[in-house]
This record gives sequence, C-alpha cells and structure tokens, in this order.
Amino acid sequence: MAYKNFLLRLFFSFIFITIYFSISYIDFTLVFYFIVTVYFGILIEIIFNFEKYKVIPLLYLIISFIFFILINFDNLIFLNFNLFIFTVITFDIFSYVIGKSFGHTKLIKISPNKTVEGLIGGTVISFALSIMLAYFFEIKINIEFLFLTVFVIIFAFIGDIIESYFKRKNNLKNSSELIPGHGGIFDRFDSFLFSIILYSLFLNF
Repeated sequence: MAYKNFLLRLFFSFIFITIYFSISYIDFTLVFYFIVTVYFGILIEIIFNFEKYKVIPLLYLIISFIFFILINFDNLIFLNFNLFIFTVITFDIFSYVIGKSFGHTKLIKISPNKTVEGLIGGTVISFALSIMLAYFFEIKINIEFLFLTVFVIIFAFIGDIIESYFKRKNNLKNSSELIPGHGGIFDRFDSFLFSIILYSLFLNF
C-alpha cells in the first residue's frame, strides 16, 4: 500500500466526516444544503474537466440530484439518514484499505484498481458496522433493514464503477486534484451519487 496516499485519504476523510456530522448535529436540515454544495462542486468538475462524453455524466448527476431533492429532510429521521451515510462511507473506506492491503484478484477492467478482496472486505465490514451502529442506537433491525443495507452497499459499489467509467472515457485519473489523496469531489462522493437513488426510492415508494 502507498502509505503516504493512504494517510492523506484518511486525514481528509476524517475532515469530511467531522464536518458532516458536526453540521448534522448542529442542525440536521443544514445537511441538505451541504449536499447541494457537493452536487454543485461535481457539476463544476464535469463541466471543466470532462472534455468528452460530457452529456451523460451531467444527466447522471441531474438524475441523482432529482432523487436527492425528493427526500423530505424536514420529516427525515436523523439517525436513519446518518446510518445510510455511515454505510456508504465505511464501504468506501474499507474496500479501499482491504483492496490495497490484500487485493490481488482484479475485479473489472473499467476500474483496474478494484479487487475482489476489496469488494468482499468492504462489504462485510460495512455491513457488520452498520448493524452494530443500528443496535447501539436502537434502530429496528429487521429483514427490511438488512436488505436495504445490502443494497445500499451494492449501489455504492456501482456508483464507484460508474464514475470510473466516465473518467476512463475522458482519459482522467481523477475528476480533479482538489482533495489531496482522493482526487476531486466526484471521486470522493461517487458512491453516494448512485446509492442516494436507492435510498430515495426506499423512502418515497
């Protein structure tokens, strides 16, 4: 593992997580505006850095945003949404850590750094930690909860692959160099963009 890059990722992940949970603790409705800012940052990256096939990534971003704004943050349960965010974040972190540390079996050509070991490790750890957190905060754990958690992880992985495909089409390593160790905002929130569609569908339908 490239430990310098890993430490940078860890440091800036900690900063983002701290900012997010601080905002959600102070006033949960502010989370909506924080995430809108993230969408705007990704929009800017696509417009200025994606020279080819720009329309499809923009449509993807718009569709994700539409599903996001369908979520009623005034009626949303604080713990449930933060558990969703926690699941996505832990999958992203541990699939990277396990993949870099133990990954040998390549998973998909679109994203050559993805490994089977990273996917399995990230899935298992994220799933286990999500159940533990739900139990700690007395969130009801039933079949519906378990299936939702599994599908959030699957959609987070697909979101990562989708962004990798867009970058590959544009011969980009990262969506930008804004965040040391991560790349750009799109790189950091790729798993969120697709998984939020599932979460919105779950809440509304």
